[in-house]
Amino acid sequence: MNTDNRRLDLVLVGSMLALLLLPWYRVRSGFFTFEWVADVVGSDKLWPGLVQALTGRWQLWPLLLLLAFAAYLRLARQPGERGRALAFAGMAGLGWLLVEGLSIGLRGWNWGLLETLFGDVAGQQAFGAGAIALGIAFALMVAFGAAERGALKGDAFVLGSITLLVLLVAVFVFYPLVSMFTGAFQDFDGSFTSEGVRNNIFDPKIWSLACLTGGNCGVAWRTFFLAICTATGSTLLGLVFALVATRTGFRFKGSLRLLTVLPIITPPFVVGLALTMLLGRQGTLTQWIEAATGYELGRWLYGLTGIWIAQMLSFTPISFLVLIGVVEGISPSMEEASQTLRSDRWRTFRKVSLPLMAPGLANAFLIGFIESMADFGNPLVLGGSGGVLSTEIFFAVVGAQNDPARAAVLASVLLVFTLSAFLAQRLWLSGRNFATVTGKGDGGRHAQLPRRVAWPVITIAVVWALFTVTVYAMILFGGFVTTWGLDHSLTFEHYIRAFGVTLTDGFAWTGVAWDSFWTTMEIALIAAPLTAAVGLLTAWLIVRQRFPGRSVFEFALMMSFAIPGTVIGISYIMAFNLPPLQMTGTAAILIACFVFRNMPVGVRGGVAAMAQLDGSLDEASLTLGAGSARTMRKVILPLMRPAILAALVYSFVRAITSISAVIFLVSAKYNMATAYIVGLVENGEYGIAIAYSSVLILVMISVIGGFQVLVGERRIGRAREVKA
Repeated sequence: MNTDNRRLDLVLVGSMLALLLLPWYRVRSGFFTFEWVADVVGSDKLWPGLVQALTGRWQLWPLLLLLAFAAYLRLARQPGERGRALAFAGMAGLGWLLVEGLSIGLRGWNWGLLETLFGDVAGQQAFGAGAIALGIAFALMVAFGAAERGALKGDAFVLGSITLLVLLVAVFVFYPLVSMFTGAFQDFDGSFTSEGVRNNIFDPKIWSLACLTGGNCGVAWRTFFLAICTATGSTLLGLVFALVATRTGFRFKGSLRLLTVLPIITPPFVVGLALTMLLGRQGTLTQWIEAATGYELGRWLYGLTGIWIAQMLSFTPISFLVLIGVVEGISPSMEEASQTLRSDRWRTFRKVSLPLMAPGLANAFLIGFIESMADFGNPLVLGGSGGVLSTEIFFAVVGAQNDPARAAVLASVLLVFTLSAFLAQRLWLSGRNFATVTGKGDGGRHAQLPRRVAWPVITIAVVWALFTVTVYAMILFGGFVTTWGLDHSLTFEHYIRAFGVTLTDGFAWTGVAWDSFWTTMEIALIAAPLTAAVGLLTAWLIVRQRFPGRSVFEFALMMSFAIPGTVIGISYIMAFNLPPLQMTGTAAILIACFVFRNMPVGVRGGVAAMAQLDGSLDEASLTLGAGSARTMRKVILPLMRPAILAALVYSFVRAITSISAVIFLVSAKYNMATAYIVGLVENGEYGIAIAYSSVLILVMISVIGGFQVLVGERRIGRAREVKA
């Protein structure tokens, strides 16, 4: 009971401080610059919420009354008696913030009907730190009220986590999508129209199956076929590299690990450009093959084949990062038990090890499928005349057609495909148990692969590694030549122009790429731990907790990953360009985009890892008196280190290499590296673009190594003996 009161006291005190000290409306110069503090007295736009209410903002009075009601409940009611009323106060506060924020814009009422009913009202700016802090406080009141009523055994940490995650997903996933789809039914003058949606939803260019009779398939089926091929290939290759790294004695498996990570840390367009220079019509390897065989290869690279090769290079590392934790997590004693029962290594691998990898394989396939569906950079470079859904959406929005209705229809088609794959994966895994780490002592060692598996696996890994090395050699070569493809004389000019410094009149960053470089590093290092934390917390809630709407919540999380980056960028612009939440042109919109775009990878990796941790581990900790928060910190997180590393690596890399959403969200002040590289490519400055990309690759490798050191390794089983 004292704990319940202490939690509510903290929320009430924080709410009062927000109303008294923090600006209610958005600070244009940036809240964390604190430049606004000197002007807070003279500018009414910087006044806190209580002062705004006392000076004529009547729409804030219901929030003050609800906060006063919560304070009354704290003083007059016991925790067991006030739960329902406290939860009601929190929901009413969130509801009023939503209604008030959407109803009143910069010039007054957003809808003429409200002006007719209530008369004129003063316009308002977007919500600032004070309003956001009060919204979080109301959300916590909902959670604490539910805990006091006994929901989820009264676990306030679990309820608070669920409530805040639901709120964040609603704001940064559903609200932008609703804003975008609402725009699809609006004419240029703002009036309602459904003509655009009707014209596009039955367009044969989307659904045609003429490819079955020798023609061209619609864009939807082309994208679906490509996604199936990419997901299958990347999952198999990811498993190959995971097995080589953990179950063989291959001498150079450490180098293979590095090579599997290289493609994922490559900025956009670079792999496509390298493949073009290697396998394109005038590519180096193409010319060698034609000279040796006399056979003209033509433009085979441009189309689904080239996109598939580029996506395999790009997405195999994601599968590897998901699968290596799963392969390492299989209990060694289970494999030893199989061999004790006289099963050979091949039968043990086929009947014991491989089935226990099913959650990881399913998650790797799902991620590869969705990544292929949402990929934008590779199809843009190598697509030729065969576009896919993501590029078609991009051109529908920013091209000459300017058709938001078509973009919305194409995005809906893509969403149906990806969510269908997610549902199929859920149905396949439902009712099965894959737990291998139970909390009991495990004295085994992982079995090595049988020869009939080891040699083919190592051969495939080596061949793919050599191909990867060749592609990256082309990238490295392009940064040190005058003009890639024309003049191959060596030069350092591109690196000097991009990252030059001067020491003559003091130290100065004179390279043209430094501004975007430091901005990119800052935003990526902020977004990565936030993405990992939110994703893994969500995975824990999904696997370990039972609460109403859990499946819907999981679907909602996957939606942010399933929607292509072009749509995410457009929807964020439409949602956050005006009140109540105005974030365009700031670092916050980039961080929010990265967190909620990349969080599902942390969720899926965490779900796969959690599926191998027996629930008795949590129960034992809770039985011994530890709360959910302590159990999560002391028991679960140490056993999820591979999943943590995967989430950190992936979110950091994607924050640096994303382009499809970023290109809409960058500003002059916050210009990300990928957008800057695109500008260089458009201007024909390929050398500087390659040089910049090479530096980014080296930086990402260094940071990934740092993450590996910070997170450490999960050790399951008996340590190998060291011979004297």
